[in-house]
Amino acid sequence: MDTSTDVLLVTANVGSLFDNVGEIQNGWLQELYRTIHKYQPQFIALHFQEVGGKDYMVNMGNAENFFWLLESSEELKDFDRTCIYVDSQFQAEEGFTALGSMYFIHKTLKNVYQYDFNVKDFKAVLGQNKYVGCLDTVTTVEKEKFPKNFWPNFKWSRKGFMRTRWIIHNQGLDLVNIHLFHDASNLIACNASPSIYSANRKNALRYVINRLSDDRYTTLPFFLFGDFNFRLDTLSLVQHLCTESEVQTVKDSSNEVQKIFCEEKDNDHQVLLHIEEKLFQYLHQALFREDNGKALLKYDKEVAAFHDDIKEEDISFPPSYPYSEDYSKPTQYMNTRCPAWCDRILMSHSAHDFIHMGEHDEKTVVYNTVGTNVCMGDHKPVFLSFSLKTNSH
Repeated sequence: MDTSTDVLLVTANVGSLFDNVGEIQNGWLQELYRTIHKYQPQFIALHFQEVGGKDYMVNMGNAENFFWLLESSEELKDFDRTCIYVDSQFQAEEGFTALGSMYFIHKTLKNVYQYDFNVKDFKAVLGQNKYVGCLDTVTTVEKEKFPKNFWPNFKWSRKGFMRTRWIIHNQGLDLVNIHLFHDASNLIACNASPSIYSANRKNALRYVINRLSDDRYTTLPFFLFGDFNFRLDTLSLVQHLCTESEVQTVKDSSNEVQKIFCEEKDNDHQVLLHIEEKLFQYLHQALFREDNGKALLKYDKEVAAFHDDIKEEDISFPPSYPYSEDYSKPTQYMNTRCPAWCDRILMSHSAHDFIHMGEHDEKTVVYNTVGTNVCMGDHKPVFLSFSLKTNSH
């Protein structure tokens, strides 16, 4: 007999929730609950990055409160089993990733098992399991900060990944929370195509994919969701945006480019695009939201290198970053970075196959953002809703 389990995967970079906690946290949570209510999942996986925000030493208490609000909420009261992992131990700099993963299992869902990486076997999930702080001795999670020697020339901060593995509905799968390196400077991102940052992310993602298929554990279908920090191919995009205009560069005394301007040739030399290290100001910002940014998807190239290993549902939402943190401007982008699809849900080909089993059913696969018209901080969370269908014996 065929049965199915409705699953909701969500990834959210929550850094800005803790830096101005009063303003947006409530609306943020309401939007998440609205999504849960709409899709009625029986299994929820929430992957958070930047737990505690930039000022994590001060704000980690706010973050722990945020997790408590979620797990004790009225909206989640019918989920009778939870597994929560929050790497909040910032004192241990060598290993700190600021990642948090929360899993909720609905009372109607039977037989959910979680893998113990120590004994290499699955055990039934029972009750509330919460691990906050140091996760080194927790045997149901595997966590790693990317090794420093990967990129000795970069300040690597808190980037890494966290993995759990499950049997839901007789289907084994890996769920991996990931945070890859960002673009530190818009000017450097414009230098080459692909950019140096893009190459770094590629190395890190390759490292994680290799880990998921090495011989330590049986290989399972996987979902890899988090803040990949994928950026548009900035050099090609800038050339595209400035085709009809004159490009001027301003250099400092050591001949380093400090600013780039694209000015219209006529029209009083109106500035179309102004780029500095942390400024990306484009006159027609609406282009990034028009038709969900579809015209720009051709510049979203970073995932293409992994097509042999990874699939993704078609993107039909605007770039997920960097939204304004002003709660009165929920659909505006900040002029700090070129908007990009940073927050993604990627999956192995085998995972893609099973989420599309029995597609003639009424349940479809939905890939979208949470809180389209509400301020969610600088990242809009991204979700994937699907039915897990298997033959139950």
